[in-house]
Amino acid sequence: MTLRINDRTLSRESIKNLNELSGENVKLCMQCATCTGMCPMAAEMDYSPRKVMHMAQFGLQSKLEEINTYWKCASCHACTVKCPRGIDIAKVMEALRQQTLRTNTNYIEPSEMSAETIAELPQIALVAGFRKMTS
Repeated sequence: MTLRINDRTLSRESIKNLNELSGENVKLCMQCATCTGMCPMAAEMDYSPRKVMHMAQFGLQSKLEEINTYWKCASCHACTVKCPRGIDIAKVMEALRQQTLRTNTNYIEPSEMSAETIAELPQIALVAGFRKMTS
């Protein structure tokens, strides 16, 4: 079932897909914001992890596709360790990245990076970035 509210699409199917891909139930989140308080990358994100979980709970896939939060997630699992509901939020963030990458759209394009940028970055960061942000 899909509903449209305020120009946003609410999709039960997107909730189901996210739950299956992540292995987590986003509906369990009680919006306590502990995840945001623990996140070392929260200041760099468009929306806090709590808000991402809120959007995920309502199946706001089109809105989730527009933000950078799950790309900025360091996958450090600090949010997961402190979550009172035991939700592995890092897995949800990874599932959101995977959904985007499965559309065959790269978040970064390696061929467009300058030689100077590539020379300046640590090779381990490049490899990790390419694995995380390219399809």
